[in-house]
Amino acid sequence: MPLLTKSRYRLWGALLMFTLLAGCAGREMRMQDYDQDQAALSIERAMILASARQALGIPYRYGGTTRSGLDCSGLVQMAYANAGIDIPRTANQQFSRIPQRDTIRPGDLVFFGSGSKATHVGIYLGDGQMVHAPGRGRHVTTTSLDLDYWQNRYLGTGGPAP
Repeated sequence: MPLLTKSRYRLWGALLMFTLLAGCAGREMRMQDYDQDQAALSIERAMILASARQALGIPYRYGGTTRSGLDCSGLVQMAYANAGIDIPRTANQQFSRIPQRDTIRPGDLVFFGSGSKATHVGIYLGDGQMVHAPGRGRHVTTTSLDLDYWQNRYLGTGGPAP
């Protein structure tokens, strides 16, 4: 994947921020505006993202934590474990126990639900996309956070990765 130039990266970041803010119905999803020096990911984040991408196409399985089948929190737990980071098992446990962030960075977790209970979690890939295990009969896939469905259920962003 070619590296983005500084101006292109800022343009994409500005467009993403505008899109996320324009469609936001509840809590606000914000992407930090990085310059080229800050854009480098930690090795842990790079490993989380690589694991998440390798999981694309794995079938959904309720309670699944292996490559033969994953649920949303199992996907997250597996990707973080591959980076040497232990996290709780369920989406709600992850939401309540993982440090929250005001801005979203690639490798962070994105939580969805109602009230203060998280019922779904995904891994933010960047460019307004997340990877997640969407549900029965489907496979691990990517989706846009711009969709009203996600905007209306957004609870917050968090993650223990440096």
